[in-house]
Amino acid sequence: MKQIPITILNGFLGAGKTTLMRHLLVQAHQQNIAISVIVNDMSRLDIDGVLIANTEVVGEEQDNFISISGENISSDKGLALLDNAIDTLTHAAKRPDWILLETSGSSHPLPLIKYLKQHSQVELHGMLAVVDALMLKNDYDGGQALIPALEHNLAHNERHIENLLCEQIMFASELLLSKNDKLSTAQIQQIAQAIHPLNPYVNISALSWGNLDLATLLDAPIYNFHRVEKLIEELEQSVAQSFHSASTEQIVAKVIEDDRPFHPQRLYDACQQHLGRQVYRSKGFFWLPTRDEMALLWNQAAGSISLELISYWRSGVLNELDQRLSKEEKATLSAQIAAKAGRFGDRRCHLTVIGVAEQVDAFTRSLQQCFLSEDEIIDWQNGVEFDDPWPKRLVRLS
Repeated sequence: MKQIPITILNGFLGAGKTTLMRHLLVQAHQQNIAISVIVNDMSRLDIDGVLIANTEVVGEEQDNFISISGENISSDKGLALLDNAIDTLTHAAKRPDWILLETSGSSHPLPLIKYLKQHSQVELHGMLAVVDALMLKNDYDGGQALIPALEHNLAHNERHIENLLCEQIMFASELLLSKNDKLSTAQIQQIAQAIHPLNPYVNISALSWGNLDLATLLDAPIYNFHRVEKLIEELEQSVAQSFHSASTEQIVAKVIEDDRPFHPQRLYDACQQHLGRQVYRSKGFFWLPTRDEMALLWNQAAGSISLELISYWRSGVLNELDQRLSKEEKATLSAQIAAKAGRFGDRRCHLTVIGVAEQVDAFTRSLQQCFLSEDEIIDWQNGVEFDDPWPKRLVRLS
């Protein structure tokens, strides 16, 4: 049986892989292409998997979506889970035309490429590296400090984030500079020139809001395994050791779960004061007492934070004074809300914070102090207003 093409969306935490995936799925649906998806999230909350499934193009009930959460897909255990996922998708009742794999931002491409090189069921047609141009501008002097940082780590036999960033670029068959809408053309060109020596054989494209033509994937040739043979030979031992070595800068994920809302002002202040450089990513769903009907998506990468409206809480809809629901609709909604475990119906906060342990611990503690106290909850229920410095205009995630 003919092998199914598979494309990997790789790239560091918060670079924009999920946004890109969502755009690709919309195009596949419009073109009637049967796409199956595997999403890897190192956090057990699996925020990215929820967002992908929310497109309604793929889902577990359609036998074309599998989420691998709580594991790094490049580890031995992660590769075993990937093997099971590929076997399941390729033997589904409706065989896919293409498989897309979105890795966790901490995943390394080397084990994935080795695994796929001899795979009997799928054929690798692209390792796309999504590179956060805004992060390179802010943290690595427009990208110019990235290669010197790598050289320093190599000279001192150390592995830090720069090694992973550079090696994700080295193994790529296509480089996509994301968030270029926030930078000037000159800055994008500077970043492209700075990282080009890491992989001079591939194209570098600017990517805004995940807008990439699906044809870029469908027309891609088979991955050139021969090109990276020497690279695998040079890096294999150090990459393998990085999953077990205490001397390697370890990325951890911590989860915050609470049914209370955040105090808008305290949350804003905590982000200004405690969001350190080594908090690479935080994401999840939350609510504010000033917008208590809105289910908000928290999306932070490096120093950039955005709030997105993903939907409305059922509890908020039911409490709206001007809602026009029939008695049957109200009864159904009330039953759905009653099935939720929180004090505030379905409203709750689920966040994951990813980065270097010390910084993650500090930022997590600061966020936990932002929840409303019991006295503040009573104030909110009595109609007291809270200061809310967050932008009133939110991105609607469609």
